[in-house]
Amino acid sequence: MGAYLGGSAFQTVIDNPVTAYRQMIQQYATDLKGKAVDPTIARNEANAVFKSNPFSACLSGLVPRLIGVGSKRIPKFGALLAISYAIDSEGGKPGLVAATGASIISAPFINPIRMIEKQQRAYFKVEGRSKPIMEILKEASAKQFKPLFRGTTPLIGHSLASATTGLVGQPKLQKYIQAKLLSSNSGVGQFGANLISSACVSPIYILMTNPLSRLEVIMQTNSIKGSSISLTKAIGQVVTDSKEFGLRGVFRGQGIGIAKAIISLTMFHQGRIWCMEQLKDRNEKLGLIPDE
Repeated sequence: MGAYLGGSAFQTVIDNPVTAYRQMIQQYATDLKGKAVDPTIARNEANAVFKSNPFSACLSGLVPRLIGVGSKRIPKFGALLAISYAIDSEGGKPGLVAATGASIISAPFINPIRMIEKQQRAYFKVEGRSKPIMEILKEASAKQFKPLFRGTTPLIGHSLASATTGLVGQPKLQKYIQAKLLSSNSGVGQFGANLISSACVSPIYILMTNPLSRLEVIMQTNSIKGSSISLTKAIGQVVTDSKEFGLRGVFRGQGIGIAKAIISLTMFHQGRIWCMEQLKDRNEKLGLIPDE
């Protein structure tokens, strides 16, 4: 658990600028009047925001994401590991059943943090600043904090795809690459195998999650003070986008999403592996590992 949380914190800091940029590309799919715009225009608007406020844009949403390492990851990783050990799947290692259970159980804990994270970046184009967390919470409290749970349904699907590909599939592929494809004198070590496996898994992961991510952004970047956007209406926006711009409309942010996924997965597992090795060394020195 300590290694999973350490890897998650490392990944969060490294990939935050890419995460922020991708959200803006997807968020600017519509103009201020709600009309769908060409993906090229949306990308140019996201570029303009980053050029005018590079430091603030790169750090936007980082604080709630780091807080989320605890509030989001402990429920998710806790459920993932607990279910794995309970059913003794593959010697206690996470499998598909554990990933499914963890995705459902952790959704109510994860969603409020993701909502706050996206709200922080939602008004850059209008106000030129990251929205303060306390301002978001104050607006949500006026509605009994119900807005913080917008987008929970697509999040469950997103979380399931993330768990099955990133937490279950990637480590298995990495071990296979190290054991079968890379010879001892190939010059490609643990990090190289990690990077290759992340690059293989990421396109599959993004293909599965990009439409779900679009739905999350639509539902979670709407003003908290205004009416919520239902899942049906969010799907309708994506359908309208696809009719006008084809697959370019459906898969806005796909390219940057793949880049983000490769960075995120590689950094998460590299941080996790480093933490695991440090913790194992500690346990060995303290005599906490019993003899076989």
